Amino acid sequence: MDKLAIHGGTPVRETPIAYSRQYIDDADIAAVTQALRSDFLTCGPRLPALERRLEAVTGAAHAVAVANGTAALHAALYAAGVGPGDEVITTPMTFAASANAALYLGARPVFADIDPGHWNICPRAVERAVTPRTKAVVAVDYTGQAAPLEPLLDICRGRGLALVEDAAHSLGTRYNGQPVGSVADFTTFSFHPVKTVTCGEGGAVTVNDSAPAERLRGFRAHGVTRDKALLQGGDGAAWWYEQQDLGCNYRLTDIQAALLISQLDKLEAFAVRRNNIVSRYRKAFAQLPQVIPQGEVAGSESVYHLFVLRLDLESLTAGRRQVFDALFAENILCNVHYIPVYYHPYYQGLGYQRGLCPNAERLYEQILSLPLYPAMTDADVDDVILAVKKVLGHYAK
Repeated sequence: MDKLAIHGGTPVRETPIAYSRQYIDDADIAAVTQALRSDFLTCGPRLPALERRLEAVTGAAHAVAVANGTAALHAALYAAGVGPGDEVITTPMTFAASANAALYLGARPVFADIDPGHWNICPRAVERAVTPRTKAVVAVDYTGQAAPLEPLLDICRGRGLALVEDAAHSLGTRYNGQPVGSVADFTTFSFHPVKTVTCGEGGAVTVNDSAPAERLRGFRAHGVTRDKALLQGGDGAAWWYEQQDLGCNYRLTDIQAALLISQLDKLEAFAVRRNNIVSRYRKAFAQLPQVIPQGEVAGSESVYHLFVLRLDLESLTAGRRQVFDALFAENILCNVHYIPVYYHPYYQGLGYQRGLCPNAERLYEQILSLPLYPAMTDADVDDVILAVKKVLGHYAK
């Protein structure tokens, strides 16, 4: 076995490879250029065109595009009626926005543990966390697998709760044959550069009912309406508008909408490439005793956003940090998804303590995310596989 780069050996790669990055082609650039030369940079025709396209992709009756994935979560919980004193159940294995959105509305996040097999939120843990104050559940599609939506919907519908599916990882995934976006009460998406498709930033909420869709549209635009059927004054003046609720400026620009429409043309190709890379990783690591594979959520036909490598630390002479640093030295710039939300100092200051979700905390200690994005070449994938085998082989017991 070659000497590890961290010990002075030659790295597997000469140049670094990040855990993720965007893919932009000439069609994307042309779409943005056309938008820049048009009459509208924002609040123009490309936004409704994007929303119709998202409805077609997700199968939802309504799509409402917003400024980013966090705005989508905030808007969804607002439209679900979450407010001061309510509780919102979510997973700790996510970016903090999934929980922060409850705080924005004066509600309290409640963390439910993950399933130790597939690492998504555990329905039994959700059921145990329900109290008379629970208003909604935010289930995150971790790594791109759909959360166990059917049992979660059973829990929510039996108790009058809203199910918000945080699908930031899972555009293109299907659950029991239905596209993600048309199953839960609210589904939120993110279009950050590391996600399946991107417009720089950006997000969306999909729903099947018109009433919450109207609440979402108002919320993203300051709570302001020009709809003549809703106006309470103005005597029909063309210039009249009214703020009827306290909303936010969460609008998406026409520039971003143009880019995202173009990106959606490549969604199927992106999905195929992502899953091809995941298949190669799984095959390469299947026989490594130092790796614990992620299980499958029943019913999820997944488009993978992340490939999370779980280490069996009992089979290694090194901890996760040493493996992580050794891979970095080989120019494999892996990452960790995620630090449990309630580990963060802000949440500690709110009174959350470690020990709330033992399965999630155990998982966090053992994981790192390998590079996964459509622009990776086969040679890139080979390098990642070689580096992982090199590092784990060196530290194997």
